[in-house]
Formats: sequence, C-alpha cells, structure tokens
Amino acid sequence: MLQRTDPTIKWLLAAGNPSVRYFTLTELFDVPIHALEVAKTLRAIEDSIQIRTLLAGQRPDGGFGPRPYQKWHGAHWRLVSLVELGVPAGFPPAIAATGHLLSWLESGVHYLVPKKIKRLWRCHASIPGNALAVCCRLGLAKDSRVKRLAVLLLETQWPDGGWNCDPSPAAHHSSFHESLSPLWGLAEYWRATRNPDARIAAHGAAELFLRHHLFLSDRTGRIMDRRWLVPHYPPYWHYDIFQALLVLSRFGPLSDPRVSPALDVVEQKRRPDGRWNSGQRYWRPAREKSTKPVEVLDWGRRGPNKMVTLNALRILKAAGRL
Repeated sequence: MLQRTDPTIKWLLAAGNPSVRYFTLTELFDVPIHALEVAKTLRAIEDSIQIRTLLAGQRPDGGFGPRPYQKWHGAHWRLVSLVELGVPAGFPPAIAATGHLLSWLESGVHYLVPKKIKRLWRCHASIPGNALAVCCRLGLAKDSRVKRLAVLLLETQWPDGGWNCDPSPAAHHSSFHESLSPLWGLAEYWRATRNPDARIAAHGAAELFLRHHLFLSDRTGRIMDRRWLVPHYPPYWHYDIFQALLVLSRFGPLSDPRVSPALDVVEQKRRPDGRWNSGQRYWRPAREKSTKPVEVLDWGRRGPNKMVTLNALRILKAAGRL
C-alpha cells in the first residue's frame, strides 16, 4: 500500500508541479475533490509554470501561430498536454484553442480526408482521436463538431479494431501508433455521452492491443518493437506500452490477464529508488536533424521523470499491483 511517507510519493507531492501533486492526491490516494488540499492544488494548476509556458504566445484566434498540428508547438499538441496536466473543463484559454483546432480539422486539409483503398479506410486517425479526447475532457462533447469527430472514427475503424493511414494496398493490419489515440478519444466520448457505438468501437480497439499483449506479435509471440518498452513523456503520437496501459485504464480496469507481460515490464523499469526514467530521445519532425529539443516545455529527459513515475503508479494501481 502506498504511504505518504514513501520517498517517491513525497517527491511527487513536492512543490513545483501542482498537476502531479493533484493527480497523486486524487488518483493514487483517492482524496476527495472537495478536500481543502485538493481544491488548493487544483487552483494552483491554472497558474503553474507548466500551464503558463504551454499557453505562452496564444493569439486571439486561439492558436499559437503555426498550424495546429505543427510538431510540437501547434494547438493540437498543447491541448493534449494541457488536458493531461489537469486544466479544468471550460478553462477559457483551452476552449479558445479547441475552436482553432476544430476549425482546422473541418477545413478540408488534404491529408485529413480519409481514402478508401482495398475496402479499408486510410486516415490519420490519431489526429481526430486526440482532438475528440481533449474536447470531451474540456466539456465539449455535445458540440456538433466534436460529434463529427466521433462519427469519423466510427466510420473508418478497421475490422481488426484499429486504424491505419498507410496508403499501400498491401497494408492490412492496423497501426498501433495510429490506433491508441482513437481508443482514448472514443473512451472519453463514451464516458461523456454514454454513446453505445463509441463504447463498442473502443472495446474493439482495446481488443486489438490485448490480442498482442500490447507489444507481442500475435503470430510469433516476439517483441514487435523494443522502443515500445521505453516510457516517454509526452509520447506524442509514438506508441509505447506505458501510454497504452494508461489509456486502457481510462476505458476500464486493467484486469485482463493479457496485460500482464506489459505490467511486468513496467515493474522491471522501476529504479531502485522507486521512480521511473523517461526515454532520452527527443521526438522531432522527420526532416529535423538538430539534436536539441523542439518542445514547448522541458519535460525532462535525464534521470527520474515525475510524469512517467505518476503514470506508472497510476497503471500499477489500476492493475492492483501496488
């Protein structure tokens, strides 16, 4: 059982990142939202250095200058981070950013338009998947534009439960990178609206990952990509089992025995001091050759990482392994 006297917990609860403190209190220790220390921490999130950095330079249209999907400065990615850091529903700067993002999504950008090849829809489903999730978290699930995102994901889902943007006619298996965000989006949409079709689709997407034990080939049983075993924060659109377990825990309890191999990896990655590191690799656009970070906020790439540690403990609690 977790104790507040545990050095790792004291580290998470320390001043400096009220978002981490808030989720440690509410999700790891189940402290009620109305408790004084939780309410105080929640108020501190909006004015934290993390949130202020993510909102720096916001323009009257809600955007930040570049197109919403520009890595990693556009409104799309900032919104994902804002939601993951716990800004409340209705938070005005975030709502303004969603307006900018939704307008772009409905503008007919060519690579956002699904194409059917060999009877399978090819689309960048992670984009509407993330957008659907953040809009639902921010209280916009009933917006007609948000509903259209859910419908798009429902209509383009592959028979195996996932999505893929690969235009090759030979591609017949869903992409893990492309399918995790839609699972999150549909899970949040179902939670906000109780839409039964969203629940069924989310269940199908979850089954895609469970059939593979989150990282193993369903044909050979071998590890499909060792990079998936390394935790990252933020993961952006890159798949890893830490993010997969976190998203699955948001859809339901981690009680399926097929998640056990991934949970074992999470436990094995724990440092002797009880914390977890983040992968040192900085994700960048394919043509970017610089080795410097291209992120709005310094999330930390050396030593123990608070967000990775928080998420790992969330996962282990959801699985009953704490």
